[in-house]
Amino acid sequence: MEFEKPVQELETKIEELKRLSNGGNLKISAEIKKLEKKARELHSEIFSSLSPWQKTLLARHPERPYTMDYINMITADFIELHGDRRFADDPSMVGGFARLGRFSVLVLGHQKGRGVKERINRNFGQPNPEGYRKALRLMKLAERFRKPVITFIDTPGAFPGLGAEERGQAEAIATNLMEMSSLRVPVISVLIGEGGSGGALAIGVADRLFMLEHAVYSVISPEGCAAILWKKEGEIGTKEFAQAAHALRLTAGDMLAWKIIDGIIPEPLGGANRDPETAAKNIEARLVTALEELSAKPAGKLVEERYKRLKKLGGFTGPKAVEK
Repeated sequence: MEFEKPVQELETKIEELKRLSNGGNLKISAEIKKLEKKARELHSEIFSSLSPWQKTLLARHPERPYTMDYINMITADFIELHGDRRFADDPSMVGGFARLGRFSVLVLGHQKGRGVKERINRNFGQPNPEGYRKALRLMKLAERFRKPVITFIDTPGAFPGLGAEERGQAEAIATNLMEMSSLRVPVISVLIGEGGSGGALAIGVADRLFMLEHAVYSVISPEGCAAILWKKEGEIGTKEFAQAAHALRLTAGDMLAWKIIDGIIPEPLGGANRDPETAAKNIEARLVTALEELSAKPAGKLVEERYKRLKKLGGFTGPKAVEK
């Protein structure tokens, strides 16, 4: 990332000094320790004051862990299930049963893929209707066997292609929203990267919704927002993207302040891409705690509380309407 360049330059210098030192030159060793301390302090300073646009870029970092990375790191005995039983299997949505601690769970989420070939195959994490219908089929299967549902959200949005619209993209998302609101098992969602509009919401109706520290959640991307707002006024670029990101209030801090999410999961210094294992441990700890709490509740109570939680979203807190 552009904003990480000062740290990268220091780290490059440290590596060069380490090669020169070979562990024998005390003067160089002292200089290395001084530079390492300076790099840590600089890194901490930069990441404590990231702008919404910088957080958006970090949420899209190509080395950031994806759904399958977290599944492999925090679960055991994962068995992937395929197909929506109507049209096809959508590789941009993955899911199956696994063990998380003492719990047997259904885990699913968006998968962006790594490398050009896999990214194309997984449609850059943008599901078609069959992806959302596959997700719903698996969630209903989990409900039948009374298994908690865990979802990982990481998508720029649902795929807006002609074929997707012809096969009922809007209907598939709407059906998921309705069905998830009444699932009679615990549902926990974690936003691990991008949370783009209805594409994210379609697997995000949950009893508990958490966000990683540097994830973003918005109704539209900053680029899309900027194109709508400033397209007719000339060329748009980074300045306009940054303005749009700020206006969208898309950070985890904003979401927590508005009570849209239930908590922020901390990331290692520099983001989850720098230390995926620590990020995974943080997610696992939060999931296990939530599972312990929610699994003790009867199904009817879960649905009732989930409905109340959803009804509170977007509540108006301004002056009372004038009575006629």
